[in-house]
This record gives sequence, C-alpha cells and structure tokens, in this order.
Amino acid sequence: RGFKMGRLGFGDQDGIIYAMNYHPRYLDCFLRTQNFMLTGNGPLPYDYRYYIGIMAAARHKCSYIVNKMKEEFLLQGGKEEWLTSFESIPQKLQNLNTLNKILAHQPWTITKEHISELLVGPYSWTVSEIVHALVLLAHFHNLPSFVWGSGIDDNIACKDSNDPSINSVNSGSEEGGLVQYLMERMKSISENSSAKINEDSLKTFESVVASQDLGVQSHDTDVSKDVQMFVRDSLFCYQDFAKRNEPSSFSTLRIQDYCWEEHAFSLICELYNDVGILLDEKFKLSYSLTYYTMGSEKGVDTSFFRRAVWNYVHCLFGVRHDDYNYQEVNTLITRPLKTFIKIVCCYPEKIRKCDMDMVMPEFKYSEKIHVLLMIMEARLQAELLYSLRVLMQYRT
Repeated sequence: RGFKMGRLGFGDQDGIIYAMNYHPRYLDCFLRTQNFMLTGNGPLPYDYRYYIGIMAAARHKCSYIVNKMKEEFLLQGGKEEWLTSFESIPQKLQNLNTLNKILAHQPWTITKEHISELLVGPYSWTVSEIVHALVLLAHFHNLPSFVWGSGIDDNIACKDSNDPSINSVNSGSEEGGLVQYLMERMKSISENSSAKINEDSLKTFESVVASQDLGVQSHDTDVSKDVQMFVRDSLFCYQDFAKRNEPSSFSTLRIQDYCWEEHAFSLICELYNDVGILLDEKFKLSYSLTYYTMGSEKGVDTSFFRRAVWNYVHCLFGVRHDDYNYQEVNTLITRPLKTFIKIVCCYPEKIRKCDMDMVMPEFKYSEKIHVLLMIMEARLQAELLYSLRVLMQYRT
C-alpha cells in the first residue's frame, strides 16, 4: 500500500513511513493529522505552515525534516528569500521565535505573557492563528524524536525486514532476561493494583523527577548550515525540571488540575476543532496500541509498561498524575531505558541508531518503534498541555 504524507514529499519508501507502517493504524492516524495541519482548513497561509515546521524541526537539528519542509515550502509558492536567512522572513514569523525555543526545550516556562505579546502590535497574531501555530510547533518539535530515535537519515536506505541487524536485535542476546523480568514485575503490580495511592505519592513523584539526573548533558553536535540558519538562541536547551536535592522553581502541572481530555481538548476544539479530534485519536491510539506480545512472549498484558513509559515522559516535563503510583516507573523502566527515553525526549539529536538497538534488547523491532511512538506522543501532549493552559489563562 502506498501512502502520501501531507505534501511533504515523503513516498512510501521514506524512512518515517517505513518505520511507522509497522503499526498501520497509527500511521493512518498520523498521516490524517499531519495532512490536516498542513493542507486542511486553518487560519494560517500555507507558506507560514511549512516555515513554522522548518523552525520547529531545526530546534533539534533535524535536517531530514527541515530539508523536506524546505522543498514543500517552495512548491507551495513560498519565497526563496525566506530560506536564505532568519532576518528575511516576515517580522510576524520572527516574533514566534521565543515561543518556538521555549516549547521545544522548556515548555513549563511558558507564561500567558508569551501569548499576549503576539496578540498586539502591527505584526499581531489572532488567537486562532496562535493555536494553529502551537499545534504545528508541537508536531515538528516531536517528530525529530522519532526520526533520530529510529535512526532514519537521508543517506541511509530503509532497512528491509530481513536485514540481519534487525533480526539480531529482535532475538536479543539475553533470552529470558529483560522480558522475563518485566513480565514478573507487571504480574506483581497487577496483583497489588488495589493498593491505595497515599500521601507518599508526591514524594515518589519527586524521587522519580530527581532520578532524571542520569548523567545526560546537552552538548554541541554537528549541524549543517542549512539548518542552523533557522535557529536563534541555539544555546537554549532542555534543563532538568528539578535536580536531586534541589526543589524546582516551577510548579508541576497536575493532570487533575489541567488535563487533555477535560480542558485542552475542549479549548482546541473551540478554536481549531477538527485537529483536536485528530490529535485525541492519535494520543489514544499510541497509548492503547497493543498486540499482547513482548519479545517472543505472547498473551502479555503490556498496559502497565505502556503507562510507565507515558507517565515517565510526562515526568521529564513536570507533568504529574496524582492517581498514579510512580514506583511503577522505577520498577518497570530500567536505568538504560530511562536514559534512552530522556535523550529521545530532550536531546534527540544525540541519539544514534545503535542506542535503540541496545535498549530493550529482546523487544521486536516493531515493539521498539511503538515505544518511540509513545515517547513522541506523550511529549507532544505535555507540550500542548502547557501551551494551551496559558492560552486559557490569557482568555480568562
């Protein structure tokens, strides 16, 4: 089956399509969402949409996406001059830079003032335009996590399913090791699932947040000039939401106070309705997707593992679920996997293909792709929660 990718020039042999097609239902949902953002009804002109995608993907130095977006920008009639320097684009787009860098790296620091500044002056945005821009920024901030995490590259041909390197990863070198460990832990959690979430829940959350200090630090990575020209304040990067033995200067975003289902979804449906429905479907599908397998084991309930991955990603960005026992994160997500998730979320340009091969050694390749999809979607949801919450605060 061939796919078109929302006027991005990606054919069915493109790396993104190839990898996501291990999960056809998700791929279909992903394409419908991206197609709508780029080509469907919406307040932003087409050249703005593609340029915002360029700006967003460039924050994580993803030349793979940037170059494809540049091609489509020109096909949409975009001015070639815009691609020569940041100063050549309209001031209205330049004014989006602060929002772009904050949401890409430290979304919890966004304030309603960042929104209000865009709504005034001679180059002002409308509220509906801002919502369209927020969705585009979030989408193209997070797609690089999948591109880098799965090892997709312009110069690397798509791997065939018979590739021995993939098969060797799938079989794993420690049969009965990690998978057996996870199955035993998930069974134990299931048997004790009736345990009450008590006042220690906050302390457990804080301990998981503090454990994010995994020795992962940002550093300069090689980046082409074609990408660098779209980035301002290039040294601005992810900082741990909280450090060990140091209280965070920012409040956590409690899902009980502001969640996707009850708050953000309603707001986005009001201002950009169809995309809210598409995003909601994509979030639910990536979270609930299962084939009841784990490595060579069948008939496995993976819900506890999926929930731990999702909530750990939220934890990295200061999003807290009061009704969740965060001890499950420490129980189910090994330190190497925590490190991998953190790099994919926060510094995706540092990931190498072999990193995905080494974590989850007994997982099938398709299962690793699913983990990447969950990481991408959970991080995207966290970014939208922060940005839409401040938009709601501005409107009230």
